[in-house]
Formats: sequence, C-alpha cells, structure tokens
Amino acid sequence: MKIYLVGYMYCGKSTYGRRLAAERGMDFLDLDRAFEERYHYTVPRFFATFGEEAFRQLESRLLRSTADLDNVVVATGGGTPCYRDNMDFILAHGTAVYLRMDVDQLVARALGSRNPRPLMQGIGPDQLHARIEAQLKEREVFYRKANIVLDGENPSLGS
Repeated sequence: MKIYLVGYMYCGKSTYGRRLAAERGMDFLDLDRAFEERYHYTVPRFFATFGEEAFRQLESRLLRSTADLDNVVVATGGGTPCYRDNMDFILAHGTAVYLRMDVDQLVARALGSRNPRPLMQGIGPDQLHARIEAQLKEREVFYRKANIVLDGENPSLGS
C-alpha cells in the first residue's frame, strides 16, 4: 500500500504523514526532505539559485522514483500534484489523501512558521492572504482529484 498526502503548504502533510506511517507500521517519505538529501540543496536555496521550473522538474523525477516503493506514506510538496501529470501519477500508483484547510487556517500557520516557504518569503500578512487564496484556488482543482479528502485540522483515516 502507498498513500500520497497532498495539499497546500502548511496543511500538515509531513506531521500527519509521520503519525499515519507510525500508526500503520509503514515507512514515511517526505518528498521535500528527500529532494534536499538527493540534490544537496535546501528547497529555498534551490529555488533562489535555479528557479521554480528547475525545482519542479527534479521534484517530478523524484516523485516518479516512488513508483516501486511499498508500504509507505509519501508527503508531497504543496505544488507537486499541480505540475505536469504528477496527480495522475499519484492516483495511478497509490491512494491520494488531500489534507484540506481553508485560507485563514493556512495563513495563521504560515505566519507562525519558523521556516517560510520560498513562494511566501518577503511578503506581509495581507499579501500572504491574497497569495494563498489565489494559489489555493488554482491548486484545489488538482487536490480535489484525491481519493480521500480529510479535514487538515484534525485528519484521521480511522483504523
């Protein structure tokens, strides 16, 4: 079994993914951490150096490397399902779970984060709200293709 967690940044994919994997006796893979280990760049530094398009290409390649994994929970990046045919790949190779949160919840988490994401750096709270709202509107088309939609504030797949 393979479970792919999808959703906007700050929705808790990594935190919930670790917990879900432990509860089910599965392995856990955070795609952003795997990216950093494989390419020896933090995601923010890679973005700043090479840009989003280069990041998305390598991220997509890394996602495809999960095809042969089994018994794993994969936390994807917030934009992973929205690039090329990544969501189709996810759906063909496992169960997609969307951790859904509304804009205000995401803004509150973003403002409280010690690790700002590359696409959110250097903007104020009002701009942050507008950016998250716009991106979420674009991305939700992909996220909603997931097999399961859970409340990101209190996600549970049950036993």
